Parts: sequence; structure tokens; C-alpha cells
Amino acid sequence: MLLLWVALAALGIILLSIAPVMPTARAGLIITAVLVSAIALPGAVITLAGVLVGGAIVADAWMARPIPAAVRTAPNLLVRGQASPISITIVHAPPGTTRVRQPRAEEVHVSPPEADGGLTAALTADRRGRHELQPVALRVTGPLRLAAWYRRVGDRAEVVVYPDVPNARRIATAVRRGLFRDSGEITRGPLGLGTDFESIRDYLPDDDIRQVNWPATQRQGRPMSNQYRVEQDRIVIGLVDSGRLMGAPIRDRTRLDAALDALTAVAYVADEVGDRSGVVAFADTVRRRADPNRRGADGIVRAIFDLEPAPVDAAYELAFRSVGGGKRALVMVFTDLLDGAAASELLRAVPVLARRHAVVVVSAIDPDLDAYRRSQPETTADVYRAAATVDLLAHRRLVVHSLERAGATVVEALPDALSEACVRTYLRAKTRARL
Repeated sequence: MLLLWVALAALGIILLSIAPVMPTARAGLIITAVLVSAIALPGAVITLAGVLVGGAIVADAWMARPIPAAVRTAPNLLVRGQASPISITIVHAPPGTTRVRQPRAEEVHVSPPEADGGLTAALTADRRGRHELQPVALRVTGPLRLAAWYRRVGDRAEVVVYPDVPNARRIATAVRRGLFRDSGEITRGPLGLGTDFESIRDYLPDDDIRQVNWPATQRQGRPMSNQYRVEQDRIVIGLVDSGRLMGAPIRDRTRLDAALDALTAVAYVADEVGDRSGVVAFADTVRRRADPNRRGADGIVRAIFDLEPAPVDAAYELAFRSVGGGKRALVMVFTDLLDGAAASELLRAVPVLARRHAVVVVSAIDPDLDAYRRSQPETTADVYRAAATVDLLAHRRLVVHSLERAGATVVEALPDALSEACVRTYLRAKTRARL
């Protein structure tokens, strides 16, 4: 009997080496029960039971042997941090149970990752760029639930992940409709309606109520509207630091992710108000470039969507020279102000650029640092951490004051609010005729 079981085990090992099939946990329990029964039952009975169990496993594996087909429906374009639907449908499934699993790609996950008979889930990307979805993984269990086949079906699929374009378009739509509010400053015309007063005309049915000129309406005895002229053909350039500092994580994103989301919002707003927008991404060299263009937002997104931080220091002077000699523009520098050495180089380079252009330096605030500063220390480690945070933020405030004295406007905001803060600064510069 022992020789028979050894022979069966050897046969099982050979089968597993040439076919992706394995006994299930149920088959293991049955085999264990047969082996334990060998203590009390005759050898002939155990041998017969072993043959029956082995035959049942082989039969179950044979019934589950046909390879099913999987039809995967998934978007090839995602937005970082936003879920999109993915579904996998099984076609021509053999008898038994088919467990479907979508293997996780790097920085792209599926929730839930697996299900029986098919899969309907949410696909979420944590990082911009190009990613690859692996073939669908299947576990086909026979109707007796004694053997299971493990399959990979279908092809790989590329997924392109963009910055937060939907939020950028939402902000641009709010600007167009006059629903985006500035920080309370008086402008020469309501945002979204224009910036310079041009004339008074008769009220039209689709005019915004804010255009109504009430004194003129009273004088003329009929509704009258103000006509505003939008200043167009201005230039907005985003200088994106993609050096080592921008790879630092801020909650669910990196500093570079927050910067690119904000730049995307500014570019789409520039499209709405008729300005030209462009981008220069740099580290120790200029890595990406899209020259200023009308309706340039889509080109900017395509140029930067897969940009990743480089493990080098940023060369600000080199980047500033690449735009310094052109027509006057609003230059928005997206960087980090925490590192002392990098901030020193930025301080040296900004005055040269500010002589010709309106310069805005944009930096995301780390919410963890703000929490450390506000929280009450409870342990010695908390005290040291709070002290280090206070020193770091004090240095940052000095850098901000120095940049402002050099002629730059500094925008600091939490990652989720950075896009709106940048758009607000851009529109304010436009209404003040700084471009």
C-alpha cells in the first residue's frame, strides 16, 4: 500500500509540473482522512479508497480542463486618483466555478480584485504615466471541487494616466460662467465676463445678471447691460521643477503630482479666457517643453503626463534662461521651498527673470507639517518633531519673504487647494494688467 501511495504522489508531482492544475483544499482533507483511516481499516479498503479519490480528482480536473475566454472592458485613459469602471466577462466557462482576478499593476489597483463568474470593479491609478494591465488570471474549479486549473487569458493592455484634468475643466467652466470667486478683490469686470469695460448696450436674454447697468436701465426705461472686453493673447508659462525635491510624498501624491494638477488647471483656464499657455519641465536639464499656444492645455497635458522626478538638483538659472528672452509673460515656477540649498539658487535666479516677466512661485504645503506644528506634544519625540517643524517652517517663511522682495508672488496652499489658488493668482494678475 505504501508503494501505491508513493507511486500516486510521484504521478501527481509529474502532472503538476506539466499542467497548471492542483488539488483543492477539499481534496486534501479527503486524502488526509483516508490516510488517518489506514490505522483502523484493512489495507485493501484503503487502497480502494485511494484509487477512488485519485480517480475523482482526475475526473474533476478533466471536466474543468477547457480554457474559458475572458472579455475585459477597461478604459485606456485614467485620471490619477479617480476610479473608473472595469469589467471582466467569462465566455464558454467549463462546468464548475470560475474565479476571476485582475492582477494589480504597479501603482494601479482594482477594487475588488477578484470575484466568481465575472468581475465588476473600480480601477484606480495612484501615479501618472503609462501602466500595463496584466492578462486576466482565472482559477477554474471542477464541479466536484477537488481540482482547480490556474490560467492566464487575454492580452496585456496599456493604461495612460493623466493629471487631474476633470477638476481643471471644472474650474475653467466655473470661470467661464462667472462662478469662480476671487479672494474679494475688486476687478474691472466680473470674472468670466471680461476684464475691461467697453460699452453699454441693450440687455440680451442670455446676458448674465451681473452685466445689468442699473443706472442706465433707469435712465433709458429698458434693461441695459455693460459690455466687457476680455484681454486676450497673453502668455502663461509653467516652469515645473522635476528634480529630487518634487518626489517627496504629500499624502496620496507627490509634490510633482500636485504641481502638475495645478498647472493643468491654469492651462485650461487660459484656454477659456483666450490666452496662450506653455510649459517647460526641468531638472538639471530641460526635460520637456511645449511652446505657448492658443488652446494649449491639451498639448501641455500630453507633454507632462508621464513626467517623473529625477534624482538630481534643479537648475533654475538654466530653466529661467529658456524663457527669459521672450515676450513678457506670467511665469509660474512650481517647486519646493523647504530645501535651503535649492531655495538659495532660486533666490539668485528670480530677480533676473522678474525684470522682464511677472513671476509666481508655487509650492504645496505639506499637511503633515502643519499638523505637527498645531498639535500638542505628548512625548519627547513629539517635542523634537515639533521643534524641527517650527525651524523648517521659519526658514520657509524667510525664503518666501525674500522671493517677494525680489519681485515674485508666492502661492502656498494645501495640495487639494493648490489648483484654485494658482488660478486665482493668474486671474488676479490678468485683471491688474501684469501680463
